[in-house]
Amino acid sequence: MSVIDDRRHERAAVASVRTLSDHAFSRAAGAPLIEGNCVRLLKDARENYPAWLDAIRAAKRHIHFESYIVHEDDTGREFADALIAKAREGIRVRLIYDWLGGFGKTSRRFWNRLRAGGIEVRCYNPPRLDSPFGWISRDHRKMLAVDGQVGFISGLCIGRMWVGQPEKNLEPWRDTGVEVRGYGVADIEHAFAQVWATIGAEIPDDEKIHEDTLTRAGDMSLRVVATMPATASMFRLDQLISALARKRLWLTDAYYAGTTAYVQALKAAATDGVDVRLLLPNATDIPMLKPLSRAGYRPLLEAGVRVFEWNGTMLHAKTSVADGRWARVGSTNLNMASWLGNCELDAVIEDQSFAKEMEEMYVRDLANATEIVLDYKRKVRAPGEPRHRKSRLTSGGGSVGRAAAGTIRISNTIGAAFTNRRLMESVEARLMASAGALLLAFAAIFVFFPGVLVYPVIVIFTWIALTLFYRSYKLHRSHRRKMALARQDMPRPAADDRQEVKSK
Repeated sequence: MSVIDDRRHERAAVASVRTLSDHAFSRAAGAPLIEGNCVRLLKDARENYPAWLDAIRAAKRHIHFESYIVHEDDTGREFADALIAKAREGIRVRLIYDWLGGFGKTSRRFWNRLRAGGIEVRCYNPPRLDSPFGWISRDHRKMLAVDGQVGFISGLCIGRMWVGQPEKNLEPWRDTGVEVRGYGVADIEHAFAQVWATIGAEIPDDEKIHEDTLTRAGDMSLRVVATMPATASMFRLDQLISALARKRLWLTDAYYAGTTAYVQALKAAATDGVDVRLLLPNATDIPMLKPLSRAGYRPLLEAGVRVFEWNGTMLHAKTSVADGRWARVGSTNLNMASWLGNCELDAVIEDQSFAKEMEEMYVRDLANATEIVLDYKRKVRAPGEPRHRKSRLTSGGGSVGRAAAGTIRISNTIGAAFTNRRLMESVEARLMASAGALLLAFAAIFVFFPGVLVYPVIVIFTWIALTLFYRSYKLHRSHRRKMALARQDMPRPAADDRQEVKSK
């Protein structure tokens, strides 16, 4: 066989492998690879916010805006004014915010002002009497789509903590987003329409954007991964990337609480020679959760995963880049709350030039981070760890995600202690002791004050029972209505037929 034939077979084999991997990515993410896009990397609010506002002010048809939190501060009011101005021009403006994300951060008066200005505002999953545990699911997405021409996916909410306060020497939060133009914008619009339809009437068909109405904007390929509760699309994709990475896997996350399966995937990659790095925040608005976050470091460090903590005010980005050709930017954190419980939105870009830009940004971020190491006593520590000023800017709504991440880590540790299905790490001794002390405290309270336990249980059980009866009634009534409509639609016998039946 000649050298030329060998090269042809090699190229054919590579093409076959790429085709198989493309199918695997599409199935795992539940999103096809879309070509013909231009994707621009946007770092922090100084690049994201101006691009968003420019797109809003240039809108000609519609604006679709979805954000986990919109703070009622100077930044929130700036965006509110821009949206109201376009609505008054006759532009269709739709906005989705999350009830829990906005709780205590935005008043009803703020939303009423938007509605009075002509904006269609919908709240995702507020508490309802007929859904006792429905509030657990959250809309954690952060996106903007305008006229089907441009779309933005990011980790940024709306608030001054992303802008910072130079007069008080408070740095802005570190975060990342992307601007998308091209065929992928249709999928971003579809993702918004999907959530919009879950909380009200659907967007009319004549107002929806379809890929065949768009034009090519570049040579980049991407997937728009729009996850819904209990779908785990991004979890499957993150697992797949950690398994397929051959050289580098660099991760940035705000509320890391890796499951056993994901930790094992990272450890296996590092053991196999992959340069695995994890950049996480150091600053936190819940001090007690900091040791919980560090409790998950040791097994990674022992396997060769390099862990860094950001030295700035807050690291809120959720990104990853692998092997200089694959990158992800969006809202999904590396924890089960994001992977399974929330509506999330991420852009997964397969382009070498974009991945190179992501890697260069990652290296610059590491210059402002402290590497976590194991000392001679095998304890996790951060050499020369800086002190952080406490301020109100460290509370931007991330506390909910951080608390969820901490709760997941504690539950994983307690579950492992009871089931004895995996080898416990020594660093988890502190977690188990703290959990044991807390449970003993609860037990003492219940012994001396049993009503503290009994009455809430009675209320919860009664609530659940009434909810089940109410849901049963609604389903039964809906079934009866459908049967009545079906009978009305049935063809009636003609007069001659009825007369014949009587004569018989």
